[in-house]
Amino acid sequence: MARHLITSALPYINGIKHLGNMVGSMLPADVYSRYLRQRGHDVLYICATDEHGTPAELAAKEAGLSVAEFCAQAHDAQKAVYDGFALAFDYFGRSSSEQNVEITQHFARRLNENGFIEERAIRQVYSPTDGRFLPDRYVEGTCPHCGYDKARGDQCENCTRVLDPTDLINPRSAISGSTDLEVRETKHLFLLQSKLQHEVEEWVSRHEAEWPQLASSIARKWLTEGLHDRAITRDLDWGVPVPADTWPELAAEGKVFYVWFDAPIEYIGATKEWSDLDPENRDWKSWWYEADDAVRYTEFMAKDNVPFHTVMFPATELGVREPWKKVDYVKAFNWLTYYGGKFSTSQKRGVFTDQALEILPADYWRYFLIANAPESDDSSFTWEHFTATVNKDLADTLGNFVNRVLSFSRKRFGDDVPEGGTPGEAEAKLGEEIARLLGEYETQMEALQFRKAAAALRALWSAGNSYLEEKAPWLEIKTDKDGAALTLRTAMNLIHLYSVVSEPFIPATSAAMRQAFSLADDTATWVSQEEAKALTSVPAGTPFTVPPVLFAKLTDEDLETYKERFGGTAE
Repeated sequence: MARHLITSALPYINGIKHLGNMVGSMLPADVYSRYLRQRGHDVLYICATDEHGTPAELAAKEAGLSVAEFCAQAHDAQKAVYDGFALAFDYFGRSSSEQNVEITQHFARRLNENGFIEERAIRQVYSPTDGRFLPDRYVEGTCPHCGYDKARGDQCENCTRVLDPTDLINPRSAISGSTDLEVRETKHLFLLQSKLQHEVEEWVSRHEAEWPQLASSIARKWLTEGLHDRAITRDLDWGVPVPADTWPELAAEGKVFYVWFDAPIEYIGATKEWSDLDPENRDWKSWWYEADDAVRYTEFMAKDNVPFHTVMFPATELGVREPWKKVDYVKAFNWLTYYGGKFSTSQKRGVFTDQALEILPADYWRYFLIANAPESDDSSFTWEHFTATVNKDLADTLGNFVNRVLSFSRKRFGDDVPEGGTPGEAEAKLGEEIARLLGEYETQMEALQFRKAAAALRALWSAGNSYLEEKAPWLEIKTDKDGAALTLRTAMNLIHLYSVVSEPFIPATSAAMRQAFSLADDTATWVSQEEAKALTSVPAGTPFTVPPVLFAKLTDEDLETYKERFGGTAE
């Protein structure tokens, strides 16, 4: 089986993330990782908190903590939420790790040796009030392109255009709010992306046909506009230090690398963090170095991260002139909106992941988000849509099926899977349909088409309900007890099948369904299409229990409570 390396965009350290962050990177990566593991592949899913840059310093200052203390606490808080969502990372690291410092500095030295880094004197914003040069994110103002009045000096959150602090209209210090700003000369390191343009274009051209249009179009847009040399150092107290053995003057001034230079390298750094925990059994380099033919690398991210992963980081990897693994497939997502407006961490608009888990268990959110993933275009979260999806798909289609099959069988046949009856035309027809839908589900999962995969999974659940309605065991038992036993046994085999194949989407619920049956050797990780046709994995006589209600239906009162707490509009 193939080896699959999977990474999701690193969640930034300053605060708990909202549902848009979850569905745009980590959750689909988890769903895909779980699926691949179930199919027998060797999978390594790596993520980490992105801890450098100005927002970390600002958030730490606001919290009254050192940046190191703030990041340590925030990392643990984020990890707790991701555990709550059942994200099965192989390792969740930190970009402030020693391993990332070591590898980032190595990349910088190699780029310098190969002529792709240059020291330049530039004019930079200086705040006399704050007594320091202001890195790009420490400068806020109005975007010259779209007029957004809270744009940062590196990128506009509203229109996603990359900016320079001097581009902003009415700039101000993000530290003090002072508008008394000057432009002074200082020195920084620049990555000479312009010298790598042709190589990046060739690399993208070899991969873009396979990527989603969203990813390839963004990469091509940046390349068409031309790659510009990019400053990769900043004036900060927190970050990967510029190595003194190579740039002693800049190191003495306390320069650190730009967060967008070291953050993608943390995918490699976090893998080494993972490996260093058990070096005798884990080889981080086998996943990243000279691994082109041995590893399939898939990245998950929202569209604002695409340029850095399809252009800037590949340019960095190409420039080091070493055989580091580069991404094979970029799964890019559009925005999940909140009633048509943007989720916003800074403006506290929308539902945040910790709040979501306070309201309902993770599987409610996992299913809804993936079933409505913003793949081909933006999708909107509304409480009305969420409530309707939970009630129809989870509570009625799946949950009610499981409950009524097991409850009715226990009531009429006791605590064991009932014996009797010989499969006939209805069961053969059902088996063919289940095998067909399972094949569709597998096809869409392997194509990373999550909404279509969710539709196929939903159709699998619906097929069970259709069979149950057709056979009507509550009527059948009055005239043909063996026939009713067959119907219920077949339905129980469907429940077991659902417990296996639904696991990537709803792992806790899948475990509850599977644990309902006391099977001695229930070690299957997947169900083949032939097994799906037969529907015989749970034989007669198997003890079973009726699990608690899998999904509670949401009421009109619930809907009003949610809207009152979070708002029922974008603003």
